Amino acid sequence: MKKLVLVLLLVSSAISAQDMEVKSGNFDFLKDQKEINVEFDYSNFTMMKDKKSEAQYIEERTADLNEKSKGNGTIWSKKWSGAKESIWNPKFLELVNVVLKKDKKDVSFQEGLSTPYTLIVKTVWLYPGWDIAIRKQAAKVTTVLKFVETANKSNVLLEITSDEAPGDQFGNQFSNETRIGEGYAKTGKSLAKLLLKKAYK
Repeated sequence: MKKLVLVLLLVSSAISAQDMEVKSGNFDFLKDQKEINVEFDYSNFTMMKDKKSEAQYIEERTADLNEKSKGNGTIWSKKWSGAKESIWNPKFLELVNVVLKKDKKDVSFQEGLSTPYTLIVKTVWLYPGWDIAIRKQAAKVTTVLKFVETANKSNVLLEITSDEAPGDQFGNQFSNETRIGEGYAKTGKSLAKLLLKKAYK
């Protein structure tokens, strides 16, 4: 029994592994900010272990699902196209704000704000993971988080890389889009924890 618990703990820690690293800049400009604008950039990311384009992934998965059951691939492709706005962006924003609020910090990250600074969440790589009931693998989300001047977005004040944030699963989750969403939630949570240590002490 003890061996089983130890194995489960090791597996859990392995699934939760994430590398978040400050590449340049500092946190000083954030100290007195109450609101930060957020933009999500999905313009040029790769997917899977062989780093195929999003367009190639959609084409191949749509064809595969349609072959198994006519029409399912077309339905899935519509779900995928809406996942960014309906799942991934909200998951990131929800978790970054929940963690900051829990620590009683008066700061909010939201889309569409007119503020001095903007956080650009640029997606670099996605792995959707899989779930076949008795076996599963978490999704992984790699992003670059850039804090820039809203009026001059070429001026990057702080750049953080988030490598392979896991889309942890509790129970079964057969939706690729939802598993990836949990990876964005993990990214938001990890960023908030980093900000609590560095910017909002």
